[in-house]
Amino acid sequence: MDADVGRDIDADVDRGVETGVDTGVETRVDVGVDTAPPGPAGSGIMALSLPYQVVAAVALAVAGVFVCVHLAMVFLHVAPSNTLTKRHGQAVDDWIYPEFEQNWKLFAPNPLQQNVSVEVRAEVVTAGDGRRTTGWIDLTAQDAEAIRHNPLPSHTQQNELRRAVDFYLNSHSDDGTPNGTRGQLSEEYMRRIAMLRLDGLGSLDGADVRRVQLRAVTRPVPAPRWSTEKNDHTPSYRDFPWWRVTDADLPDGSARNRAEAAAPSRTEAVR
Repeated sequence: MDADVGRDIDADVDRGVETGVDTGVETRVDVGVDTAPPGPAGSGIMALSLPYQVVAAVALAVAGVFVCVHLAMVFLHVAPSNTLTKRHGQAVDDWIYPEFEQNWKLFAPNPLQQNVSVEVRAEVVTAGDGRRTTGWIDLTAQDAEAIRHNPLPSHTQQNELRRAVDFYLNSHSDDGTPNGTRGQLSEEYMRRIAMLRLDGLGSLDGADVRRVQLRAVTRPVPAPRWSTEKNDHTPSYRDFPWWRVTDADLPDGSARNRAEAAAPSRTEAVR
């Protein structure tokens, strides 16, 4: 009897599979055939044809060699003087300059121990006070305040004053005599930077700046509290000469205001 029932159930299952009718009996058919689509033969470079594989391999090899050579050249450039740099220093410099110039050293046994700031004062003429000389204004402190807490400070805020002073000192003799046209150009550059900074000060609104003088102040950095080193904390000063301000040194707005102010005077003189 049981055998007959089993045969009837098998027959019902077979008929349900053929007709698509749900017979309520769970069946599993495993035919052992993988129905997934065939995958690619390889990935990355291996998926390319042979000629393209050769081209890609050569390109990667060239890039790897370039990176290794560049890292070696930069290391030799910033490393202390050694046998390789003495023998092949010119080749290293030819590789580095000007595209990969480095303005720092990997090893710094003698770090900078001074704070150098640039200050300016002006001789101005005002309607109420007449001619007077202002106090010293710290231009470097203005740049430091603009840079502080600024994640992306401008190149002007970081380097303009430092580069201008270096330009001036390198183009003048020790007694302040300019060395040719570069010396004169450095003086004009310093005057125009000073006037650009003074033009933004509210305390000088309405004042006519006639002359300016700059100075470099060097303040030694004090030794840390745990150090036994003793150094002099007295600042040193290097005064630049007084420079007469011309119309060419003024920012555009100030130049126009000076020309407008001078126009009535010239008219009265003609009369």
